[in-house]
Amino acid sequence: MFTKILIANRGEIACRVIATARKMGIATVAVYSDADKDARHVQLADEAVRLGPPPSRESYLLADKIIGACKQTGAQAVHPGYGFLSENEAFAKRCEEEGIAFIGPKAHSIAAMGDKIASKKLANEARVNTIPGYNDPIPDANKAVEIAKGIGYPVMIKASAGGGGKGLRVAFNDKEALEGFTACQNEARNSFGDDRIFIEKFVEQPRHIEIQVLGDSHGNVVYLNERECSIQRRHQKVIEEAPSPFISDATRKAMGEQAVALAKAVKYQSAGTVEFVVGKDQDFYFLEMNTRLQVEHPVTELITGLDLVEQMIRVAAGEKLAFGQADVKREGWAIECRINAEDPFRNFLPSTGRLVRFTPPEQNLFQGQATTGLGVRVDTGVVDGGEIPMYYDSMIAKLIVHGRDRNDAIARMREALNGFVIRGVQSNIPFQAALLAHPKFVSGDFNTGFIAEHYAHGFRAEDVPHDDPAFLQALAVHLHMFYRNRASGLQGQFWEGYKRLPRREYVVCALGEGGANSYVPAHVGETAPGQPTSITLGTPAGDRTYELAVDKQLGDARVSGTVNGQPFTAQLQRGAGKNPLAIRVIHNGTQLDAIVLHPQTAELHKLMPYKAPPDMSKFVLSPMPGLLVQVAVQPGQEVKAGERVAVIEAMKMENVLFASADGVVKAVKAQQGESLTVDQAIVEFE
Repeated sequence: MFTKILIANRGEIACRVIATARKMGIATVAVYSDADKDARHVQLADEAVRLGPPPSRESYLLADKIIGACKQTGAQAVHPGYGFLSENEAFAKRCEEEGIAFIGPKAHSIAAMGDKIASKKLANEARVNTIPGYNDPIPDANKAVEIAKGIGYPVMIKASAGGGGKGLRVAFNDKEALEGFTACQNEARNSFGDDRIFIEKFVEQPRHIEIQVLGDSHGNVVYLNERECSIQRRHQKVIEEAPSPFISDATRKAMGEQAVALAKAVKYQSAGTVEFVVGKDQDFYFLEMNTRLQVEHPVTELITGLDLVEQMIRVAAGEKLAFGQADVKREGWAIECRINAEDPFRNFLPSTGRLVRFTPPEQNLFQGQATTGLGVRVDTGVVDGGEIPMYYDSMIAKLIVHGRDRNDAIARMREALNGFVIRGVQSNIPFQAALLAHPKFVSGDFNTGFIAEHYAHGFRAEDVPHDDPAFLQALAVHLHMFYRNRASGLQGQFWEGYKRLPRREYVVCALGEGGANSYVPAHVGETAPGQPTSITLGTPAGDRTYELAVDKQLGDARVSGTVNGQPFTAQLQRGAGKNPLAIRVIHNGTQLDAIVLHPQTAELHKLMPYKAPPDMSKFVLSPMPGLLVQVAVQPGQEVKAGERVAVIEAMKMENVLFASADGVVKAVKAQQGESLTVDQAIVEFE
C-alpha cells in the first residue's frame, strides 16, 4: 500500500480524497494555485506544493509541475479527482512512465473511452446498445446540417472530447444545427484542444441514468447499481439520486451487465461510470463512459456502504476487489444537491466573492465512511470567510442525504437546505428547494427536459411559493421581539425606571418589488416563562395563530424550534437587503423581507413615497463578477437589437451580452481584460 499520495486537484474533491487517505493512514500532498493558497484542501493535507498563477492552464493543468511535485515530496501515487487532468491519457501514461501510480484507469482505457466516437464503436463491438448517429468527425457546419437532416431532427451535436456540458448542443432545425456545430467546435477547441464533432439522434423525453462500475487489475468488474441524473440545467447535473425512481429491476440488471461488458472490453481498472440515455419505455442507449470518479459518487457510497475512493486506491495498489456482484448492497435512498455559487434569480449567473458566512447543516455522515447509515453529509472545499474565485467551477459544496426511502430522503434534504447558511455570495439553494417541492419531482415523473419545461423563462421568486406565508411573518415578529427584549433588558440595567413595557400589537410590513408593500396586523399573546410565544396574524384569509418556541442566540443565522408543536429550521437575518431595519426570513426556499412596526408607525410608513432606482436602460451592465474578454462595439457604432456587445468569462464559462434594443454607442466604460463587478457599466448608448 502507498504511504503518500498527491491529489492533483482542488476544492471539495481534493478534501474528499484526503479524508479517505487519512483514514487509511496514507500521507497526502496538496497542490495549489495562487488563488487557492489558503484553501481548505491545502490546510487539510500534510504537505502542499505551489503550481502557479490562478488560471488552471497555468497551474492545475501543468502535468510537468505535478510530476515534479510528486518527485519533490516522494509521493508514490497521484489521485486526479475529476476534471483537470483526470481523463487525460497523456498524463496517466506519463505517471506510469515516471514510476508514479495513477489512481484511476490505465491510459489505454482512458484513450478508448475518452474519445466519444471511438467509444461508441467499442460499445457496438461489446454489444452495448448505442444511439443511431454519425460516428465520424464532421468536417464543417454545412456537412453537419446535411447529416442532421439525414438522421432526423432533433439531433444532439457533441464534441468528441467534451464533458461537463461543454461542446454540446441540441438542434431542432437546420439553423440550430449550423449554429450549434460552430459553437460546439469553438467550445471544444478552447476547453479541450480537440474540435472534432459528431452527431447522434436525440432521444425525446430522455432520462439520464448512469451505472457505477468498479474493476481491478485481476479482471474482476462489478456494477454498483445506478444513479438517476436527469435533473439537469443546460446539460449540467443539479440533483442526483440513487437508486432511480424510474427503472425496473430487470432494466437495472440489463444496464449493469452491459456496463460491465464494456468495462471488461477495455480492461478497465478503478472506478468509472457508464452513462446511458433511457427512453420512456425503459429502452436504453450508451452515451459515454467517464473514466474517473464522478461528482455524484456519494449517493452510490451511501446505498452500498462502500468508500469508492478507498476502492480506487486499493485497486491502484494492485489489490483484488474484496467482494463480488452478489455482495453489492442497495439500501435506502440517497439524494445529492449541488450547491453552486450562482444567482438563480439572475438566470443562474456566477456569483464570486468572499463567503461572509458559511454554515452547513449539521452532519452525522462523513467523507471516507463506509456506511449505509441514515442522515446528512456535506462535501465541501470551502470554509467560513473563504473566497469563491472566478477561475474555477461554481460548486461550493455537495449536500447529500440518506433516507429510508425516497420520500424520507426528500424530507431530509428539504430540512438540510433550510439549515444551509451561505452569505456573501448568491447560491442556488432556493432553486434546489423549489425542485424538491415540485409535484412532478416528488412523484418521480421527470426527464432531462424537466427544468427547461417548468422554468422555461428562468427562475423567479413566485416559482417557490410557501405553503404558509403567514408563518414567515410570525417568525419575523418573533425575531423583532427577541432584539427588542434584549434592548429592553440592557436599557433597564443602565437606566433604572426606564425599562420598556412589553408591546402586544404590531404590524408586519412585507417589502415588495417597486414599493408594493403589504401590511398585516399581529398580536402577541401573554406568555408564561418557558412556554411558546403565541403570535396571531390578521391575514386576508382570517386570523392565524402560531405557537412559536425558537432556540435563538445573538448572532445566529440559523434557528430551529417548533411551530404549533411541529419542528422546523429556518434562517433569520437582521438588516438584510437595502433596508437596515428589515428582517429577512428564509424557509423552504422562500424569502421574506419585512419591517415589524408599531401600528401608528405603520400608518405613516404607508404614506412614504417610493424612491425608484436610477434609469440604467441606456447602459449594458455586467450581470456578474468576471473578466471582460471582449468588447465588440466602439463609440459611434450603430448596433441592432440582438447584436453582440461584450463577452464576460467567469467560472470557466463564457457569457455573451447582447444589445436589448437598437441604438448608437455613446461610450465604452470598461476595457478588455478588466475585472468587472456586478452591475458595472460596460457600454453606454445615446
